Amino acid sequence: MTVKTSEIFDALLENLKVGGTAKVVASRRDEITKALNKDFRQKDGCVDYRLMVGSYGRHTAIKGISDLDMIFTIPGHLRSSYSSETGPRRILERVRDVLRGRYPNTDVRVDQCVVRVQFTSNAFKFEVQPAFENADRSFDYPDTSAKKWKNTKPRDEIKATKDCNDRTSKNMRHLARMARAWKNANGVAVGGLLIDTLVHRFFSQTTKYDSASTGSFDCMARDFFEFLKNESNQDFYLALGSNQRVKVKARFQPKAKKAYNRCLDAIDNEGKASANKKWREVFGTSVPLATVKSSELFSNTEQFIEDQYPVDVTETVAIDCEVTQDGWRPMWLREMRRSRTPLWARKRLKFKVTSCTIEAPYKVKWKILNRGEEAERRDMIRGQIVESTRAGIRDEQSNFRGEHIVECYILKDEVVVARDRIDVPIVTNSA
Repeated sequence: MTVKTSEIFDALLENLKVGGTAKVVASRRDEITKALNKDFRQKDGCVDYRLMVGSYGRHTAIKGISDLDMIFTIPGHLRSSYSSETGPRRILERVRDVLRGRYPNTDVRVDQCVVRVQFTSNAFKFEVQPAFENADRSFDYPDTSAKKWKNTKPRDEIKATKDCNDRTSKNMRHLARMARAWKNANGVAVGGLLIDTLVHRFFSQTTKYDSASTGSFDCMARDFFEFLKNESNQDFYLALGSNQRVKVKARFQPKAKKAYNRCLDAIDNEGKASANKKWREVFGTSVPLATVKSSELFSNTEQFIEDQYPVDVTETVAIDCEVTQDGWRPMWLREMRRSRTPLWARKRLKFKVTSCTIEAPYKVKWKILNRGEEAERRDMIRGQIVESTRAGIRDEQSNFRGEHIVECYILKDEVVVARDRIDVPIVTNSA
């Protein structure tokens, strides 16, 4: 069976579309705007004076987006009323109170620079930022931590995205969406503005893909990840268009290097059904598997977190595994792998969350996936999404040989915001 590269990436891009969520987002956006205009301008049913910003406003968002960023423009004549140190908090509290009145059964709260409206039924939240518009079309927004008003230029970022997208035959937004799929599938803590900035920088140093079709997206992905892995370590970037600082939360270069190598592997498998699996390792389950006649004699029980919850990775989690056996000192699996110490069967395995940047409370989920001939012969590939055995811990045992995988997912407000994976290569005891 021949699998075309263009078909793989056409399907990937189609599966990444925001889709039906867009109608719900538009409805919520208008409800919020009408409520605020009623209070600030005494206008009924008015949906003006707002701007969708962030990934959604730049049209680089993908399916599963959980954060919707929106600026609501406050009437200019109120500026002096909120210019003191208490002004930022008072304006945010006013917006909060209006939206609590509109959504009495919804969690609405002030969060430093925005009012967060958490819609549990849709598993996404609006972050509403009241702001005064300036003559240069920038905005002054409130910061309760600094107790002052700060400046932001989202229109410049939107324009820079559009200009680059027009110049590259829409490939800028295509690649930005693919990069989001990569970070969600591989647990890369990179924010949306940083992704778009990095994609913009990539296209600024090459014209090779300005008119590329999806048949060349394999090479475009390869070259993009090569660009990422070679980026120097830095604390921040200057955002596309606005040149405002965008913080780097965590190093992305190591995982970009893994993605680059997986791209090389996928390209080597071009035309084969296995190419889909290789691209899945880069971009996740939005890459469909090739349709082939199955000869499997085992039950495919693997589940995917993307099918159960929205995934929008913005934070980091790290896991390790404590390996123990009676009469032996405990060892950590990652250290065993670095020292090439084999993991034998019949060991006790304690998978643990060793670090996490998410503020409690949050939920922890796990996936234990067995691979290899013995797992298939025993019909025990497992792979279901399961709970912790204890807080932050999943107890298992190394039962049989195979290249097994354990994944950990951190959920905040019913959205997967961090994930990590550890490979568990179990060998047969020599005894």
